[in-house]
Amino acid sequence: MRSLGLDIGEKRTGVAISDPQGRFALPLTVISHNRQDAALNDIVKLARQYDIEQIIVGLPYSLNGSLGQQAHKVKALAQRLSSLAGLDVELWDERLSTVAADRLLTEAGVKKAKKKQHRDAIAAAIVLQGFLDSLDGQRSCEGGLS
Repeated sequence: MRSLGLDIGEKRTGVAISDPQGRFALPLTVISHNRQDAALNDIVKLARQYDIEQIIVGLPYSLNGSLGQQAHKVKALAQRLSSLAGLDVELWDERLSTVAADRLLTEAGVKKAKKKQHRDAIAAAIVLQGFLDSLDGQRSCEGGLS
């Protein structure tokens, strides 16, 4: 099952895609936007272009587990996206995904000026990979002892 992963921000949305078997997440692109409608339309186009079956949206929980203002915006956007795309949209905890993306870019030696271009797509890949790994764990448990 091919999935799209999103790290939604105020000005940019990072997009990642899974391999066709739904095992690995890869950064795809970053969508810059001033209006949510334009971003949603671009996401729907990508979903159709890549025959996406589900979309995973990173939900920005606070470190204490509560939902802040941005999380409520993301939930509303995810509902709109589900209607527009006609696809299942799942919310997935994205806490610290951007921090992890920054760390990966630093370790890879990427210059500060270039980090901004790639960080959101990498954060989306981290979110999507976490979701895919959880599915893989479920598959392992289901295929266990009979």
